[in-house]
Amino acid sequence: MVYILFMFLFGLVLGLVAVASNPSPYFAALGLVVVAGMGCGVLAGFGGSFLSLVLFLIYLGGMLVVFAYSAALAAEPYPEGWGSWPVLGMMLAYVVGLCMAGGMFWGGWYEVSWAPVDDFGEFSVFRGDVGGVALMYSVGGGVLVMGAWVLLLTLFVVLELTRGLSRGALRVV
Repeated sequence: MVYILFMFLFGLVLGLVAVASNPSPYFAALGLVVVAGMGCGVLAGFGGSFLSLVLFLIYLGGMLVVFAYSAALAAEPYPEGWGSWPVLGMMLAYVVGLCMAGGMFWGGWYEVSWAPVDDFGEFSVFRGDVGGVALMYSVGGGVLVMGAWVLLLTLFVVLELTRGLSRGALRVV
C-alpha cells in the first residue's frame, strides 16, 4: 500500500508541475484532471473515501466546466504543448527546484508514517472520514456556504480576465 500511495503522490507532483509550467489552458486542463485524480487516490488511500469522492465530483464537475469555458474564450490557434522547448525548460526548472526542496527536508521523512488508516482498523470503531462528514455538514455549514460564494466569485473573475478588450456579445458588430 505504501508503494501505491507513493505512486499517487509522485503523479500528483508531476501533474502540478504540468499545470504550473504550461502556458496553454488546454494542456493545463489535462494536468488538472491528473492532479484531481491523484489527489483523490491519496485521500482514499489514507481513509477519506467520502472526501475523495466529494472532491472528485465537485472539482471535476464544477471547476473544470468553468475552466473549459474560459479556455474556449482564450482560444489560441497554435497552443504550446508539453513537447515545446520553453515548456520543457520550465518543467525541468520546477522539477529541479522540487528536488532541491525535497533534499533539504529529507531527514525528517520516515516510511512508517505513510501507513494508511485501514491498517489500524482494529484500534478504531469508524472509518477515517465518517466523523468528518458529520462535522462538515453540521459545524462546517458556514464554511461550505462561504466556499460556494468563493467559487461563484472565482467564476466571475475568470470570465472577466479571459474576456480581454472585447465585450463579448455586447460588442459592436
